[in-house]
Amino acid sequence: MRVRFLGVRGSTPAPGAEFVRVGGNTSCVAVAREREAPTFVLDAGTGLRRLARELGGAPFRGTILLTHLHWDHVQGLPFFDAGDRDDARVELVLPGQGSGEDGSAEAALARGMSPPHFPIGPDGLRGTWRFRSIEPGEHSFEGFSVLAAEVPHKGGRTFGYRVSDGNGSFAYVPDHEPTVEGPGPDGFGARHEAVLELSKGVDVLVHGAQYTLDERARAVAFGHATVDYALALARDAEVGRLVLFHHEPGRTDDEVEAMASTSTSEGLPVQAAVEGLEVEV
Repeated sequence: MRVRFLGVRGSTPAPGAEFVRVGGNTSCVAVAREREAPTFVLDAGTGLRRLARELGGAPFRGTILLTHLHWDHVQGLPFFDAGDRDDARVELVLPGQGSGEDGSAEAALARGMSPPHFPIGPDGLRGTWRFRSIEPGEHSFEGFSVLAAEVPHKGGRTFGYRVSDGNGSFAYVPDHEPTVEGPGPDGFGARHEAVLELSKGVDVLVHGAQYTLDERARAVAFGHATVDYALALARDAEVGRLVLFHHEPGRTDDEVEAMASTSTSEGLPVQAAVEGLEVEV
């Protein structure tokens, strides 16, 4: 299983010369089997546009699974050339938003993607698009087994995921506020039961690390975790490798690299996600 990082920033894109090495696009991760084109995508931030280039002119035919509906996780959708074409086939899946017509997956997405906020709604995307919601539990997408669990994060229902192909596994938890359930054993935040379930023993943990410990007040205000929490969770969950993700948009390449180099834990490989990074799981 190949996990490719197409967008690694949180909150908003970060253009500029000081963000080139890490990349300025927002959350998007593509998953593929060995030597195959990606058919499974986690989140649809502006990094989704990179996937169209990597498909080499071919249409996208697969599934996009969202963690939640914040802008930095959906803004790539209407600019995804490989999905917005007549021969594309896309299933877009998101956490359940409640019962009734207004809670349907397409209606929930349309509240942020439709006039007057955007020229078209989800129904304006070309190709065959299917929109649906899921609840926590076991699911299967494009031949991958996926465990979905609800995690605490401000401003809308949010899921984290554990993905397996039968040989390897990784957890994807880009947005998570651990302090909502207390300070935890070290003050970094409680180890949420669902997050531990997703992360326990995975080969790779991809976890939000938008803020440092000195920025803890901002992390709490915006519903995110600190780098120190991600390290502590990775140790407690006994993961094989930690990839720091969802970087603060104002954090420069030098600052992200320095953060990763000082984020050490005995016996635990730690690295910062950068655009174009590919991890074998």
